[in-house]
Amino acid sequence: MILGVYWYFKFPDQLYDFQFFKFYPGYGGHADNPPELTARIQVENTDDFIHKLEALKSDFKKTYLHLNIDGNQIIINIGDYMLFDFHFQFAKEVEELLIRENVVLLDASLPFTIQSSQNYPPEREEFKTIQHCFIQMVGSDFKKNNAENYAARIDCNLPLQHKKELIDDLTHICREENIDVFYYNDFDFKDHCNLMLFFTNGRQKKEAIQKVDINSFGNKVRQLTQKYALHFGHFGSFKEYPLHGPHIKLMRDEEYIITKK
Repeated sequence: MILGVYWYFKFPDQLYDFQFFKFYPGYGGHADNPPELTARIQVENTDDFIHKLEALKSDFKKTYLHLNIDGNQIIINIGDYMLFDFHFQFAKEVEELLIRENVVLLDASLPFTIQSSQNYPPEREEFKTIQHCFIQMVGSDFKKNNAENYAARIDCNLPLQHKKELIDDLTHICREENIDVFYYNDFDFKDHCNLMLFFTNGRQKKEAIQKVDINSFGNKVRQLTQKYALHFGHFGSFKEYPLHGPHIKLMRDEEYIITKK
């Protein structure tokens, strides 16, 4: 699983600029339409161009590429359910190829009949169901450059006397499980504490894509219930809801992840 900064609803303004590609946002709900970057072009030699594009794609194993072909016209689609930095980096390198090849940018309204298609799926790990019901996968509101963030959230409560030790143990687990960002909200009352914990990563670029085994992480968190009187969920009523924070323990690319009050 890849956690971290992504784009779904809006383009990463001021981060990337494209001459050929157009960004189409995702639509959630019943439509469930993923975002994509699309370019419609005309080339001199279709087979030669596709061969060069395939060679470029081999350096971006986590990206999805789809081609619709009509003679010497090609519609290039780069998309996935979340567009991370490495998707936009791939599009930039494709654009450099398009410029070198002197391709022609075509208007989307021109007639186009799909004669053939080629699909290059991303290299994915075996799908794993999240085994731990106490882990919620959550997105965020918009941050810098319209970014969103994909994170694991855990709600829990425990005696106040063990709060610092728990946070220290969780910080250690994050370092073991390839998680660079850990922050939390809390609410202390009497001798107890409610916690809302967030675990994620920063921007995911081609040269440093981070993979997180969410079940390995969850196993280690569950083991802490044997060390402390730790319970999942919040204790008490809404007035004890953990809204104090965020308190940052580990952070990277902060402006893309949290909004400071």
